[in-house]
Formats: sequence, C-alpha cells, structure tokens
Amino acid sequence: MVAWAAPACAQQLAQADLNRLSIEQLANVEITTVSKQAQPLSEAAAPVYVIGRDDIAHSGANSLPEMLRLAPNLEVMQTSPYAWQITSRGLNGNSQAQNFPNKLLVLIDGRSVYSPLYSGVYWDMQDVLPEDIERIEVVSGPGGTLWGANAVNGVINIVTRGAGQTQGGFASLGAGNLSASAALQYGGSLDDDLSYRVYAKTFYDRAFDKHSGGDAHDGWGKPQAGFRLDWTPGTDSLTLSGDLFRGVEGQAATTNQTISGGNLTAHWSHPLENGAMLQVQAYYDSASRNSPGNGGFTLHTYDLEVQHEFAVAEWNSLVWGGGDRVAQYRIIPRVAAESSLLWEPAARSLNIANLFLEDHVRLGNRVEFTAGLKLEDDPYSGITPMPSARISWNVDANTLIWAATSHAARSPTPFDVDVVEQLGALRYLTGNTQFEPEMVTAYELGYRGQLSRDFSVSLSLFDDVYDDLRSIETTPATFIPLYWGNKLKGSVYGLEAWANWQIADWWRLAAGVNQSHEDFRFDPGASKLLGTAQLGDDPHHQAWLRSTFTLTDDVTIDTDLRDVGALPDPKVPEYVELNARLGWRISPLVEISLSGSNLLHARHLEFVTGGEDLIPRSFFLETRWRF
Repeated sequence: MVAWAAPACAQQLAQADLNRLSIEQLANVEITTVSKQAQPLSEAAAPVYVIGRDDIAHSGANSLPEMLRLAPNLEVMQTSPYAWQITSRGLNGNSQAQNFPNKLLVLIDGRSVYSPLYSGVYWDMQDVLPEDIERIEVVSGPGGTLWGANAVNGVINIVTRGAGQTQGGFASLGAGNLSASAALQYGGSLDDDLSYRVYAKTFYDRAFDKHSGGDAHDGWGKPQAGFRLDWTPGTDSLTLSGDLFRGVEGQAATTNQTISGGNLTAHWSHPLENGAMLQVQAYYDSASRNSPGNGGFTLHTYDLEVQHEFAVAEWNSLVWGGGDRVAQYRIIPRVAAESSLLWEPAARSLNIANLFLEDHVRLGNRVEFTAGLKLEDDPYSGITPMPSARISWNVDANTLIWAATSHAARSPTPFDVDVVEQLGALRYLTGNTQFEPEMVTAYELGYRGQLSRDFSVSLSLFDDVYDDLRSIETTPATFIPLYWGNKLKGSVYGLEAWANWQIADWWRLAAGVNQSHEDFRFDPGASKLLGTAQLGDDPHHQAWLRSTFTLTDDVTIDTDLRDVGALPDPKVPEYVELNARLGWRISPLVEISLSGSNLLHARHLEFVTGGEDLIPRSFFLETRWRF
C-alpha cells in the first residue's frame, strides 16, 4: 500500500464488527473496488455504496440478490424463486427480444462470475454464506479501466472474511412459508499463522404462482460446500478458497434443470520495499447447466492476474498489472418441435488478455488526479482501449467533491457471434461475425459529505453516452435471416443519492433514491425492429427508506420500505413494498429472528420475461448458534 493511501486505523475499522461503528467511523471503512488499492470510503472518487455485514444481518437476507436490494444504486427485480434481473443505471434487457442484463461486472473475492457466453450473470449459481461476508462494494458507472470488459454500468465486489475472523463453530436453521435452509461452519487454526474454515449449506424454495395463474412448478434447492485457508508467513499472505454446488430447478413445461459447478481461487500478497505491493491471483471456475430438450452448457474458466502498486514519490503512486483468461465451453443445443437454438461452432476456447495502468497524482494536500488505461484483447474484436480520468477535491476533512470521465466496453460473446435460431428448416436468426463491442462514455460529478458526526450524504450526477448497442437487423432483399447489428445509440442520465442519519443511540435511518432518463435512437439505415424497448425495461425512479431500532442490547427491529417506479415496455405497475425483521439475541451464542418480505401485498409483479411469476409475501423464522 502506498504511504498516503489510507490512515492507519482504516484497516482496523474494516475488520471491525460494523454493528459497532458510528456513521463517522463507517466513512473510514476501507474499500478496494474504485482504485484497486485500499482507501477509506470517504476518499473514493466514485458513486460507491458499501453493504456491511451488519446491514446484511439486520435485513434477514439469505441470498446475494436479496442482499443487493440494500444498495440504492442497483435495480434488483425477481422473476421466479431462482431468477433475477440485476443491473445499474438501466439497460436491464428485454428477454422477449433475446436481450439480457449484460453490462454489470460481479466479483467474489476477485473471481469474476459473469458468463463469457453472453456477458450476464447466472444469479442462481452464485452463493456465499451470509456469515462469511465482510462487505459488498457496489460501484455504479463504468469500471473498465481497472476491471475490463463488461464493467460498463457498474461493478459489484463481494469481499469475504478471512478464516481467522470466523473461528469456532456456527450453525443456522430456518423455515418459513416459502423456504427452508440449514448451514454449518467450523473454523480453526493449524498454526499461529495458518487458519481455516469449512462450511456446508442447503436450502429449498417453494414454487411461486405464474402471472397467468396457477402453480409455476419452479421450486428449487441447491446444496453447497466450501473452504478457506489463510496463511500469513512473515509479511506475506496467501489465501486458498473453493466451493462446490449442485442444484435442481423446477420447470413449468419441461423436465427439471440441473445446475452444478465449483471453483478454486489462490491469492498471494507480497510487500516490497518502500510500501510497494505485489499481488498474484489465479482461479479455476467450472459451471454447467442442463435441461433435457431445452439445452445447456459446460464452461471451464482459467484466470491469472498480476498487480504491482508502488510510490514514485510522496505525491505520486502507480498501480499496474495484467492478466490472461481462458474460457473453454461446449453448448448443448435446444432442440424443440417448433424451433432450435444452436451455436456454430458449438464449442470454443476463448482467450482474453489485458494490461492496465493507473496513475494517482497528489496536486497539493487536497486535490488528487487519477488517469488510467486498460488494453483488453478479446478473440472477436481485437484490442479495445478503456481510458479514464478522475479528479477529487477534499474541501475539508469531511467533504469530498469529485468529477470523472471514463470509457468502457462490452465485448462480443458467442451469443452475439455464433448463435443460430431455426424455425423448422428455416434459418430465422444468426449471429454476426462482424459484431462490434458495445461502448459507453460516462461523465460523472459527485459529492460526499459528513455533515455531522451523525449524518452523512452522497450525491452523484451522471450522463452515460452509449454507441454500437446491439440491434436486430434484416438481410437485404430476403429479410430473413435476421442478425445482430450495432445500430442503436443514445444516453442515460440521472442522479443517485443516499444518506445515513443516527437519530439517537437506539435509532438509525438510511434513505436512498435514484432517478434516470433514457434517450435512445437508431442509426440511419437500421431496421428499427422491436424499437428501443429491446434495450431494457427500466424504472424511471427507485427510492427506499431503512430504519433500525435497537430496543435493548439484545432486541432489534429493522424495516425496509422500497418504492420502484413503473416499467414502460412491457408495462409493470409501480409498486411499494415493505420488509421487516425482529431479532433477539438470547445469549452471546444464540440468536433467533423472524423476517417478513413483501408485507404490503399478497403478491406482486416485478418484471416481465414471458414466463414470470408473481412475487409472494413470505415469512422466515431462523435460529443461529455459535459454539
């Protein structure tokens, strides 16, 4: 870490129980997503929201998508017990137009979990035991300079706790009207500098009702197990972690779908002279989906990244590095009576390499300028540059003003280039071997202030300008086959704001709002098929209000009210919903809680996919033990 990156207490605060931190202390919690270097949240020149361990525990959330509802700079919409639409700043896709959320990069301890097959995330395949999450950093806006392709509209970085922080035993058992779950974990030490933990968990979620009426038959369950090993010989640190899972998902009109996978991640940090740091990370990830008659895939990903950060002078530091990722896949085609969805070829090995450099320059005691560039070489479109520039001004110890401009890309995928859809013998839709990366140039202005010891606020304005977005084009003269083009462009502009207020020792409020306006149009000569609605069915606004009451040292009541604006096309009405949780710590080792979700309506609709469910009211009783 460079000498000026963070105050000495910041790392201690990052390791502390966030439940005990004041709003003033939370501003100094360390984050790493904005600059790939540890820095206090108060100095991060970006719209970043941190979901802490305490936030997760008090929400009653057990899945990652439920946890991400806590971030005001995300759009999170559920369509079935296991299917979610999650994005930032719009463009959440329109499945009826074969368009999906594919512009959000998601990391779990540095391991990218987006699928290179279509650039989106299979949320049913991502899971972390809530007990093991240290924090979730949610950065809205482009992050391509540091994180590469697909960090177009934002980056979600899920950071887990070290094995040394989860010593002893932990167990949980819960059940409700829609789900049941169980988890068991144990952590220990093999030596003074060698800690470990192992865990296993399982759950089952009951089926919802279809929007059209009747049982959707889409209940699902997924056992998962894993481990983490932390070794700190001398000043070095080495982490090795892995997970295995296998799930079965009900399908309304066909046989059940199976999902399975595993991963193994190794991370090494080595301090160098004068505060410099060398980091090396490697991971292997395996994923498989299969639904007989409906197709599936197997995917193996191998990734290696190296990063070096060092100080050139007291006022200047650099972070640079590079990496290489190999993704090997095989597609199982969907073959139904009326249509077939094929890939030509059905198997490939994709290689994506990158180099990046970011320079941090102190212009006096209060101003910092940051400039960076990433060059990413993907197999379909070659080298794509992704530059960025940021400037921040610490007006005083409690006030930060920042501005940024950045450029990011969504690289072509097999779904853009190789896909073929047939209706009987008729080739109806094809990929495009000349498909270009989808591009965004973002302009941002932000303010973050600690107005008092008990009140903080963050505000950012943005204008994201897009070009070469995917469209559906027609073949001249014959019309069919249709093919993917790059003839959509436009912008999304708006604001994101949130605040925290410690009203009293026993009462804390948090509020957030985001508003955006989309303005898209076709290039001259485009077919204009399906209109601009194919890019996404996004709400104009979202707002939430969260309250935490500490009735006694052992009893808390948490409520979370959210308002989601109407979706324009396909139309979904605006809705307001309430989640609540009552927690009682019976002893230092035992806690019980009762949670309720979507309490204002028996069921409601959140997003239209063609096979969407109504999201029901639910209750969940959970007991947690430590031993």
